[in-house]
Amino acid sequence: MATFPIDLSAYQRISLNPGNPTLTAEQRTALQANIQLCRDAIVFFTATGAARGVGGHTGGPYDTVPEVVIMDALFRGAAEQFVPIFFDEAGHRVATQYLMSTLNGDLPAERLTQYRAAHSHLPGHPELGFTPGVKFSSGRLGHMWPYVNGVAIANPNKILFCLGSDGSQQEGNDAEAARLAVAQNLNVKLIIDDNDVTIAGHPSKYLGGCSTAKTLAGHGLTVLEGNGEDIDDLYQRIVTAINTPGPVAVINHRPMCPGIAGLEGSTHGHDVVSVKVALEYLEAKGRTEAVEFLKGVKAPKNDAVFLGSSDKWDANRNVFGDAAVAILSRLSPAERLEKVRVIDSDLEGSCGLKKIHDAFPEIFIASGIMERGNFSAAAGFGMEKGKQGIFGTFSAFLEMTLSEITMARLNNSNVLSHYSHSGIDDMADNTCHFGLNNFFADNGLSDGYATNLYFPADPLQMKACLESIFFDPGLRFVFSTRSKVPTILDSKGQEFFGGDYKFVPGKDEVIREGTQGYIVSFGDALYRSLDAVERLKQQGIDVGLINKPTLNVVDEEMLAKIGNSPRVLVVEAFNRKTGLGSRMGTWLLERGYAPKYTHIGTHKEGCGGLWEQYPHQGIDPEGIMASFLKG
Repeated sequence: MATFPIDLSAYQRISLNPGNPTLTAEQRTALQANIQLCRDAIVFFTATGAARGVGGHTGGPYDTVPEVVIMDALFRGAAEQFVPIFFDEAGHRVATQYLMSTLNGDLPAERLTQYRAAHSHLPGHPELGFTPGVKFSSGRLGHMWPYVNGVAIANPNKILFCLGSDGSQQEGNDAEAARLAVAQNLNVKLIIDDNDVTIAGHPSKYLGGCSTAKTLAGHGLTVLEGNGEDIDDLYQRIVTAINTPGPVAVINHRPMCPGIAGLEGSTHGHDVVSVKVALEYLEAKGRTEAVEFLKGVKAPKNDAVFLGSSDKWDANRNVFGDAAVAILSRLSPAERLEKVRVIDSDLEGSCGLKKIHDAFPEIFIASGIMERGNFSAAAGFGMEKGKQGIFGTFSAFLEMTLSEITMARLNNSNVLSHYSHSGIDDMADNTCHFGLNNFFADNGLSDGYATNLYFPADPLQMKACLESIFFDPGLRFVFSTRSKVPTILDSKGQEFFGGDYKFVPGKDEVIREGTQGYIVSFGDALYRSLDAVERLKQQGIDVGLINKPTLNVVDEEMLAKIGNSPRVLVVEAFNRKTGLGSRMGTWLLERGYAPKYTHIGTHKEGCGGLWEQYPHQGIDPEGIMASFLKG
């Protein structure tokens, strides 16, 4: 493994005493040097993620370097006063955790050059026990403050820091955490990066009237606002927070990515710095070795060829938006405004909703990172017959909206929800961002309001699905992956879902016939299963393939077909405990069918990287073939 091209031994391990609110000239100089060193390192090694194609989130960890190096010096200078963990409720700022693990001697510096790569144990969110030196798992945005409250209760004589952001503060979890922290007078010090940037925009614009500082003050916290780039002011406010009993919010205003030409103040800084911008930055800082290293980083390629699929690939998450725009364009402007409202949760670009935003801004509401409230707002709009609320976010966040889904069902609401980034494919963010438990959306009673779960297999089926279900009453959940998927072909090499194909809710589809059993699959697992089926047929094993695009509805005719076959294997990227396989076995037994039955799915923590997640779980074509043959 190549040597890390920035000398991290230059980091100055100074100590700071929280009893002294003023920095000496020597301390100030050392902190400023540490800030520059760490920011250069973060730009460099997160950019290797950009070069490798796995992404990386540069802006957040880059922004918060000043507070982190101050915290590090305080931990060193007054260790007995603190729980010395850099808790961070913006988990995508994981570069902070990896850099500090390296500086503290737990992680070799050269490992940082494999940032977010498959099997590097450096995923896009920190995972306790997975990466050396990482001391907590962050989960998704906005989940750490409530947890840190509990750590504070367990350590009543210690001070805890929790790094936050104006984005994470939009989550309802934090409002609840604030109330408990104030009521119990917990010694939690929030260090909040307020840069007025989230993925899709600027909170000051899409949540006009909302102020992180005023909100926290309203909950009863002491709030200390200032310029996060003024090292003396920042240090003075952190020390004041330490010496103030109870919960305190230190709010640091700065533009996103200060000092990075081409990114400063931009929403593009939220994700990974581009290689071009990183090279320009590093060259300006005189980091010649880092520049040369970065130029040499190559993205790994997936050279697999999948039998039964075309060479045309597209992202269903974007096709959802295209299909919705096509359908909405048939309504008059007055009808659209009367009947449809789209509510985004800061992920419009990731869920295809930006297509609707661009085409019909009058029906689009750009909202914040508050999935529960946004889903309920969409449901409330869709309470009246003929009206449709449209909602979108990542599948990993579906679990956060379960109670709201129940309330929508009890109120007979009409909601079309698009949950993208389902399953595990292309998920360098790793385990906490896997969209695995999507069957939880079907949590009503058997006589409850209509709820269907749909996972189209390719772009053509996504369009056909939307055309069929768009104006249906009830709750409809449409899933898609982060990754692109190929077009499925029939046995004659024609587009299976092309031509005069019509999507029929609740109906399963025979992709390939077989006499020795069937593989049942859906979504992005279907084309991989099709490849396995074609290869098994080449070996003389006549296995068939069934697509189940409506996940939670029993197709009795198809169930009888596979139930009377010798063998059934369900293949999915969902959680093996809670997915289709765990249900289909019951469906078969209830009807007296007894084929040899197996189901495979995601069953262990991820490995980082992109397509590598599938073979890691044993659900790639080779794993599928082995499972069918094993029986």
